[in-house]
Amino acid sequence: MKTPSEMSAEEYARLGLMSGLEVHTQLATLRKLFCRCPVRRYSPRYDAEILRHMRPTLSELGEYDGTALMEFKTRKNIVYRLNRDTVCTYEMDDAPPFELNTEALDIALEIALLLDLNLVGELHVARKQYLDGSIPTGFQRTMILGVDGWIVCRGRRIGVRQLGLEEDACREVSDVGHCRTYMTDRLSLPLIEVVTEPELRTPREVVEAAQVIRRLTRSTGKVHRGPGAARQDVNVSIAGGSRCEIKGVDRIPAIEKLVHYEALRQKALLGIRDETVRRGLAPAGFAPAVRDVTGPLKHTVYAPIRSAMAQGAQVLAVRLPGMEGILAWKTGPGVRFAREFEGRVRVVACLDAAPNLAWSDVVESLSARQWERVRRFIGGEDRDAVVLVWGPADDARTAAGEVVLRAREALAGVPCETRQAMPDGTTGFERILPGPDRMYPDTDLPPIALDEERIARARARVGMPPWTREEALRRMGLHDEMIGPLMLDGRGALFDRVARVPGTEPSGFAARFRGGPGGSEAHGAEQPPGATDRAAACVVLTQVLKALRREGVPVGRIDEPLLERLFQIHGRGRFHRERFPAILRALAANPDRDVEAVVSEVVGEPLDDATLDAEIDRLLADGAWRREDPGKSFRLAMGVAMRGVRGRAAGARVGERVRALVEAASAPAAGGAR
Repeated sequence: MKTPSEMSAEEYARLGLMSGLEVHTQLATLRKLFCRCPVRRYSPRYDAEILRHMRPTLSELGEYDGTALMEFKTRKNIVYRLNRDTVCTYEMDDAPPFELNTEALDIALEIALLLDLNLVGELHVARKQYLDGSIPTGFQRTMILGVDGWIVCRGRRIGVRQLGLEEDACREVSDVGHCRTYMTDRLSLPLIEVVTEPELRTPREVVEAAQVIRRLTRSTGKVHRGPGAARQDVNVSIAGGSRCEIKGVDRIPAIEKLVHYEALRQKALLGIRDETVRRGLAPAGFAPAVRDVTGPLKHTVYAPIRSAMAQGAQVLAVRLPGMEGILAWKTGPGVRFAREFEGRVRVVACLDAAPNLAWSDVVESLSARQWERVRRFIGGEDRDAVVLVWGPADDARTAAGEVVLRAREALAGVPCETRQAMPDGTTGFERILPGPDRMYPDTDLPPIALDEERIARARARVGMPPWTREEALRRMGLHDEMIGPLMLDGRGALFDRVARVPGTEPSGFAARFRGGPGGSEAHGAEQPPGATDRAAACVVLTQVLKALRREGVPVGRIDEPLLERLFQIHGRGRFHRERFPAILRALAANPDRDVEAVVSEVVGEPLDDATLDAEIDRLLADGAWRREDPGKSFRLAMGVAMRGVRGRAAGARVGERVRALVEAASAPAAGGAR
């Protein structure tokens, strides 16, 4: 089976690969979305536990969502661990929602404008049903802000279907057997969901599109960073297959393998379907049989079954007519089709101890003699496959039912599923894919009008989209190793102000940068007068502050106005870039002090013109810098002079005096040559 690096774009095109993204990002607000609970760091501490059981509800059309029915079959006990500092009665569905958090709405609007979405006139809050227990109410409140936008990836537009604003879910602590435990500290945090169109054609392109959206959201400086703050759901299908959603991918680089192996899994499932058709199997006439084989296997030496039976487990055999050899079909690297059954049994029947089933194509489980005895007992034939499941009676019956359902789905091709990302790049069953029946209007909250004044304020704050900004930064002379971290730093607007990036004025954004690829104005690399050194500002924001934080320096006390003032002073040539760490340490220790005073304390008082000239004359008096080439003489002399007066004079002023000395020193030699 080929790896992603061994597959070409043409091969993916022949597969008919289509992929899209759903990128979820937490917004950096002070409070949660529909209550006044504060947003705080995750913590394992909790003050109470509550137990709940979930039940499905009818949609407006009087239908149940299939995913909700599947979750109901699991009979899970859902335990919530509550921290009194981060949860209230609203999250437990014991109080109505508060008004929408307008801070979250304003941030979401900025991101919607960056995506060039068509904004809705009114926000209509809907309930999206979740019966896995991740939300104690059984539903998530969500709303759409805009539709039909775009991003730029690899020089072409990728459609953005919509942006939604919604509540985050709980953090899962454990899921063992019929008990699932959650922490509620993350619950109800404001979250945006950016949904692209399924226009991505290779796994690498999906990775790059996710990075574009990541840079776009983080460029605002108003989203959370760190583990769990952003997650990607990846939708994948191939020609003849079905949409499968890979859920909750928290590392963007992992996407490439996941998309690749999901595409190959679907290709393998289509091959299985074609083989069953060749064998004359069809869903209508397919009649698996289930029988209790606890008695015939009471003397088995197969340890998993023997151990389970010692604890009172029931063993059921499922006969799958005509499917001999199918379960051994390869669907991924080191993965057989039998994993599809194992996943269903693990998730739905809650039989999560491995192995949770045995199958007749693998004789390493039961002996060949025992398999033959089971086959005769259930009336099986040589061309049939036999699957054994075991556990408590109710769970064993649920497991057998899931084996039958998954075998029947194999005859049709690729079932629509939500799948879990595995570390090796393969996926495992999580649940069947939800349908539209899980969405219904929220009756607790009225529509919320998006007034023009709020939109205008958001438009005034918005900056460049990342693809345009990267182009501008390259034209300014920054290399990609600098641009990448800067795009993710979240303080891009500060950099634009202090480095005077052309075209970054918010008022000029709409007119200049809506053109998409190649649509921006030309940006000169010339440094504007009075602007801080661009490379220095980039290094300070993306490297120096991070290094100081690792040392334990409380750089969080240095806010953006302080940084901006410091960059302005540097732009006047007051100190060299090497002095930034020392100055920042002093500012972090006392952020209330005047920045100019801190600079003077660290680098010394500035020299007046007369004192500066005298000091340079002294430093260059030995003439060791003289060379035949005046240009080389100037460079050597500047190095000596700057080392002596660094931080006490502007480089341009030092250069004037040094140039005069070099020209004076080289004049006699030039005259002699003539």
